[in-house]
Amino acid sequence: MTRLRPKAFELLKLFVANSHRVLGKQDLMEAVWPGIHVGEDSLFQCIREIRTALGDSERQMIKLVSGRGYLFALEVTNGQGHEKAAPQLRQAGNQPSTRPRRRLRAAMLASLGVLVVALLILFSRSLLFQPSRPVLEVLPITDAAGSPEGVALSRNITAELIGGLSKIEGIDLVVNEGSNTRATYRVQADLSKTAQSWTIQARLINVVSGEIQTVAEISVNAGETDPQRLQSRLAAGVGYALAVRMNNLAQPDSTHRTGADIAIQQAVASINQTTRERFATAREILEKYRAADPENVDLRVALVGLHLRAVQMGWYSAAESAAAETDARALLEDALRSRPQSIPVLGAYCRFLTATNQFAESLVACARELTLNPWDGAALYQIGLAEVQLGRFDDGLRTFTEADRFDTPAVSRWTWLLGAGWANLLLDRNAEAIGLLERSIAITPGSGRSYMLLATAYRRLGRKKEAWEALLKGMALRPDFTVRTLPLSSHNASDTYLNATQAILRTLVEIGLPTGDPR
Repeated sequence: MTRLRPKAFELLKLFVANSHRVLGKQDLMEAVWPGIHVGEDSLFQCIREIRTALGDSERQMIKLVSGRGYLFALEVTNGQGHEKAAPQLRQAGNQPSTRPRRRLRAAMLASLGVLVVALLILFSRSLLFQPSRPVLEVLPITDAAGSPEGVALSRNITAELIGGLSKIEGIDLVVNEGSNTRATYRVQADLSKTAQSWTIQARLINVVSGEIQTVAEISVNAGETDPQRLQSRLAAGVGYALAVRMNNLAQPDSTHRTGADIAIQQAVASINQTTRERFATAREILEKYRAADPENVDLRVALVGLHLRAVQMGWYSAAESAAAETDARALLEDALRSRPQSIPVLGAYCRFLTATNQFAESLVACARELTLNPWDGAALYQIGLAEVQLGRFDDGLRTFTEADRFDTPAVSRWTWLLGAGWANLLLDRNAEAIGLLERSIAITPGSGRSYMLLATAYRRLGRKKEAWEALLKGMALRPDFTVRTLPLSSHNASDTYLNATQAILRTLVEIGLPTGDPR
């Protein structure tokens, strides 16, 4: 028996509920993928799966109506007449529904219609089509020492963790129901303190088997003076890992490939070093494994990340950048078809849309990723980038600050510090910008733009020598930087952002940035 993926199952239910109505392609995509921009290929793939499941090789059950959409041609009944099992979509073109009568299907299709309804009921109950939502039970976090300070902090972290987990789409949450719980998974966590740090360790446990699915541990400096920041970072540290693992467990078509997994880890580590040499190593690793395993979704996502980093760092020529964008788009479309609910896939899609200045679409895609992991600072960073380039500097700064409050994932920490420094610079808050930019550079010193922004802030505060030194470091990393090549693409950017960017460039020219004008 053919197993349908969740989206194909949703589409089949829509067809059954709207039997003999022409449904437009756009209406179908909006109903099955609400709030997400997907290409028509995603719809076509689902229709192919349904046809295969129903044995509709001649395309007589699901018919293409040229220029209008699709029509489900089976007579759907429950034994007592035509069943209208769900709210209907509007008919494509707002035309009255048609019920063509054909002698050929008079008996056979009526019987098949009854069969389809029966199969829908059977499969939804037996979980062959669509798995039930996992139920996650969160037990109160315990403080190992039992100190008043630790007990209060444990209680606050538990509340914040529950608040974040409750935002995750696709899971049901129960709190401390005890041994009679209906939970699929259980979260148990302990808090401890040393002279140096607070540490929380959380375990995600399969309730039926007792197997530990993942262990998440995070430590925060005990000298942290802001209690809200302390509890947010501890909650986010374990919450992020739990969300990632829950999402991975929900991917039915994800398979573990040890060789590819190790290659991806090596490549990502190289990419995050942000140097041209490391980039070349990462590309060589990923291309090698892609050739051997072209259907591996994780490899596609890693390659998209590599392409975007190279474009942003200026490591591709104009022609190479265009080719990389085309390749990245194709990789993402394939990955989205295979795993439309995957955090890594949606994260890559979010980054791609921001990097290609599709800001409205990127805000939707990145927000969609946050419904699967509310603590994802990388997604927040991309939202902040879009907000800044749309001229919403204060909004961008708040978003970068929220990412810094969570501080997850650690590998992206330098990005939101850079973003917050940039937003402050655009708002002419130069002293604040310097502190954030210096912290970002201390984590990842290989980004030329970070030094250029730092040089601007120094110069505006009259620190000319430091401004010159920062400019030289930026030019050493990016000798190609000029007034023409330094700015990000202006496509779809707001006038407010473009004017503020020009002010930064004028300051950099005063320091010594080449104009790039032909002589």
